[in-house]
Amino acid sequence: MNQKKAGVLLSYGQTVLSTVISLIYTPVMLRLLGQSEYGLYTLVNGFISNLSLMSFGLGSAYVRYYARAEVRDGEDGVARINGMFMTIFLVIGALSLLVGGVLVANVHNIFAAKLTPQEIETARVLMALLVVNIAVSFPCSVFTSYITAREHFLFQRVVSMIRTVLNPIVMLPLLLMGLGSVSLVVVTLILSAVTDLLSMRYCVKKLGMRMTFGHFDFGLLREMAGFSFFIFLNMIIDQVNWTVDTTLLGIISGTTATAIYGVGSQVHRYYMTLSTSISGVFVPQINRIVARGDGDSELTRLFTRVGRIQFMLLMLVLTGFIFVGEPFIEAWGGGEYEGAYPIALMLMVPTTIPLIQNMGIEIQRAKNKHQFRSKVYFLMALGNVLISIPLGMRYGGLGCAMGTAISMVIGNGFVMNWYYHTHIGLDMRYFWRQILSTVPAMLLPAAAGLITVRVHVFTGYSGVIAFALPYAALYALFVYKLAMNGDERDMVRAVARKLRARAARG
Repeated sequence: MNQKKAGVLLSYGQTVLSTVISLIYTPVMLRLLGQSEYGLYTLVNGFISNLSLMSFGLGSAYVRYYARAEVRDGEDGVARINGMFMTIFLVIGALSLLVGGVLVANVHNIFAAKLTPQEIETARVLMALLVVNIAVSFPCSVFTSYITAREHFLFQRVVSMIRTVLNPIVMLPLLLMGLGSVSLVVVTLILSAVTDLLSMRYCVKKLGMRMTFGHFDFGLLREMAGFSFFIFLNMIIDQVNWTVDTTLLGIISGTTATAIYGVGSQVHRYYMTLSTSISGVFVPQINRIVARGDGDSELTRLFTRVGRIQFMLLMLVLTGFIFVGEPFIEAWGGGEYEGAYPIALMLMVPTTIPLIQNMGIEIQRAKNKHQFRSKVYFLMALGNVLISIPLGMRYGGLGCAMGTAISMVIGNGFVMNWYYHTHIGLDMRYFWRQILSTVPAMLLPAAAGLITVRVHVFTGYSGVIAFALPYAALYALFVYKLAMNGDERDMVRAVARKLRARAARG
């Protein structure tokens, strides 16, 4: 329980830390790279990230089969599972190197239409480095998955926070030396290697991780393949949904439009992190609840409790961004990126629904009922591509974002909520009653924010901060007094007491 609480708190701490660092570092990075080279980096990174699909969804299956092996066969069973997953991911890593090598060799054929000869050569180097990084990440993911299954979240979050701090510290000198976008990937590769080595050492020395090879269970592999297939399908769909826009823009409009979309998409990723940083902590607990057969009522309560916290936090960020997001992006990225504001907003609003329900994904997987979601998301991705192509040709990055938004509203907003209620056993009427009961407390702060931005124009970082701090304080006061229930207020008070106690000791 202490590991879980620490994991949740440090997850939010890492989110805040990475956001603050990004606010300082990203504008400098954008100016040192220039719009064209940043667009090239965004384009190549999004394209090569498709190789991550070669895990075939097996990474998400580890916790489920770890828990089952531990119950049935103890440590010996876990060692066999570790050996199986390591063998599988070593093979996948080798295959990804082969496929990536083919892509690197054909980079001219892929991007020749819109890139200059110099940009193509830079893209070739970026792709080669990114391929190596992804290939190594496959076998190393077994160690991070083992740490998650053992619920040692404190180590994971601390290492992630250290990496977040080191990234700009190492990166900026290289950018100042004129190494450009290549330095971004080199630093990522180095920090990934260090992080992976630390995880390996922690697993072996601290957790006593064992691997048994030579007992490859092909029957179990067939079962895992059946379980993982729809996770893999869903990974493909997610990858299409989140990379199709930059790929289309790179082909249709070139690097400038891709760079503007990349800034809006980055803001959206920060928004997503506020929610996804907490859900991973509860994956082992969800699998235990399902394995014990404790019933859907406990899952509904956990699902709703986490969803309410996520919703209250996300609405603070979303409403604040609506009010001062435009001057924030202009101060952060520069005036040439002002078109990123509507793109970010177009992505953030519809994403709010799946973000407050992302624990439902883990509940589906724990129950082995995630097949339907993959089918729905396949149709969403197909619709996204079909809509985004004409909209992107007509409206550029905003049109591509519109296509993504429409598919999310239909798939996540309507279809998946129906499925949660009718087939997963979650009481979605109860969930939405609990979520919507928090909205009245947000209306007065939102009205005050709207009036404020109408009567005063906020510009630059100073203007954004001058609005954000009073608005956040007013929002927090009303939500604490009028929206939170007793348990939620107790949680806030407990955190405040611990912070005061540590401040007094320090």
